[in-house]
This record gives sequence, C-alpha cells and structure tokens, in this order.
Amino acid sequence: MLTTLLGTIGLAALPDPALAQATPRPPRVRRVRRATTLTRPEPEVDPVLIDAAPPTVPEAVLGDVGVTLGKIPGPEIPPEIRAMLEAAIQANDESGVDTLVKYARNGDPGSRDLVLRRATEWKDARSRARNERVRQASAFQLWSGRVEAGGFISTGNSDVTGLTGVADLTREGLRWRHRVMAQADFQRTAGVTSRERYVAAYQPNYKINDRGYIYGNGQYESDRFLGYFSRYSASVGAGYSVIRRNGLTLDLEVGPAFRQTDYTDRTMQGSLAARGSVELNWTLLSGLVVTQSASGYWERYNSTVRSVSAIEAKLLGPLSARLSYTLQYESEPPDGRVTTDTTSRAALVYTF
Repeated sequence: MLTTLLGTIGLAALPDPALAQATPRPPRVRRVRRATTLTRPEPEVDPVLIDAAPPTVPEAVLGDVGVTLGKIPGPEIPPEIRAMLEAAIQANDESGVDTLVKYARNGDPGSRDLVLRRATEWKDARSRARNERVRQASAFQLWSGRVEAGGFISTGNSDVTGLTGVADLTREGLRWRHRVMAQADFQRTAGVTSRERYVAAYQPNYKINDRGYIYGNGQYESDRFLGYFSRYSASVGAGYSVIRRNGLTLDLEVGPAFRQTDYTDRTMQGSLAARGSVELNWTLLSGLVVTQSASGYWERYNSTVRSVSAIEAKLLGPLSARLSYTLQYESEPPDGRVTTDTTSRAALVYTF
C-alpha cells in the first residue's frame, strides 16, 4: 500500500507532456568574437662591423686534364682559304671576297664564322675610310667614268668619214650622286654631212636610302637629221634600284617632265610630258659586260623612245672594246622624216 501511494504521488508531480512540448526554448545568444591585432615593436639592434680579411679560395688544379685541354687549338681559318681571302682584300676586290666567303663557309663549316667576320671587318673599315675621304674631297675630286671614242674612214669607190665620242662621268657622295654625259656623232659622205648629233645632260640624285633616290634631269639635244635644231628637256622624279648585287644592277626612274623643241621647219613646240627610264648592267663573265639603257618621253605632240644596247669586253688594263646599237623613235616627226633611226657603233673605251 505504501508503495502504491508513493508511486501515485510521484506521477502526479511529473509535468504534463503536452505542456512540456508547447513550452518554447529560450533563443541562443551567439557570441561575436573580436579580432584583435597586436603590434609587436621592432627591437633596436646596434650595427655590428666585422673587420676580417676576405676568404682565400685556392686555385683549381686540373692536373693532366688541364694540360690536355690547354693543348687543344681553337678554330682557325685554313691556310689556303686565308691566303686567297687576304689576296682578294689586298686587291680591293669585293666580289672576290664575297665569293670566297660563300664557298669557304660551305667547304669548311668550322671556320665559316671566322671567314665571315674577317670579310665584314674589312668591308666596315673600307666603308669608314671611304666616307671620310668623301667628306674631305672637293667638288672636282672623286669623279669616275668612261670615255668612248670611235670612227672610220673609207676612200676609193666611197668617200665616208665617221666619228663618235662619248664622255660619261659620275661622282658618288654620301648623299648626292652627280652624273654628267656628253655625246657627239658626225658622219660625212662624198663631201656631204649625212649625220650630226650632239647631246649634253646633267643628272643629280639625292639618296634617300641604299636603293631609293630623288632625281633631277636636264638635257640638251641637237639632231637636224631627225628634224630638230635643238630640244631641251627637264624632269624630276623618283628612282629605285630594283636589283643591286655583284654583277647585276637594275635601276628604274619615273617622273613628270617638260620639253621644248625647235624643229627644222621653223616651228617650236613645248609641252608637259611623262618621263621613264631603265638602266641595266649585267656582268656575264669576268671582263664581259652587257648594258641596256632606255628612256622615253610621252607627250601630247611628239613622244620619244631611245634605247642603247651594248656589249663591252675588257682588253688590257682600263681599255675595253664596245659594240653598241642605238634605236630612236619619234612618234610625230616633221614631214619628210621617218619615225625610227638606228645607229651601230664600234669604239674603244677608257675607264677610270
């Protein structure tokens, strides 16, 4: 009985389950932690000076290996190639030096860089010396060119005398190139003059770079057998070296021009024109050169095209033999004249 009574009292004292579930829990408070940064003071340390001799490193001793390495020679130019290279340099033969560099690099790859370096040093030194010489030269120095002279005399059944002469001079400066040309042709048959032509021209060029330049051109012509007593031409324009290598050069020029012509029928014409020219120099073999020079003026009244093809063979020293063929075309010649005139020449050439 007592046990039953105590159990009943204990059950009555327990909370009602429904009430226990309905009672809300108090909210949980989340604490926020503060981030605190502590600054640590730098300690003050007095500088310390160390007075001591530098450490001594003993020399590396290779023994027999070092002796063997010291006996191994570095790369050198073979004696045969060096002798040919120095001979070309002494002769001031740039094309010969370039040829030796080309084949020596293929024949002996071990010394190709040394051969190229020697050739480059020589070219640089020669270029510096030439530039200094040009700076110090006067306007009458450093001219080069050629003088051409030829002619023939025939007697007997025919009495013919013919003379031809050409002077072509060029002066190369650092920025300017000057060219002066004069030509004379004369022929007399049976006491009657059958050909008489005179030409004088001057052309200055201002070099923009190694290939491009600006040119001016002034020219005087007289050829009464082509139908005019005198013709003056002036032109400016641009030129470009399309090909410039050893043994082959090709130059092109184009620009506006003005021409004035005094014809043999006592009429005179002057008009604007367009001018173009081509200059080709091709060395086929050593001492054998082919040249082609052509120029044209295109204008309203009368257009002109002139072409000179030549082959030149070296004879002895500065002397050469030259054969040339000249063709000149006039689109509107005076009455009684033909449009095309040709001349063949054989002459000796002195180059300086």
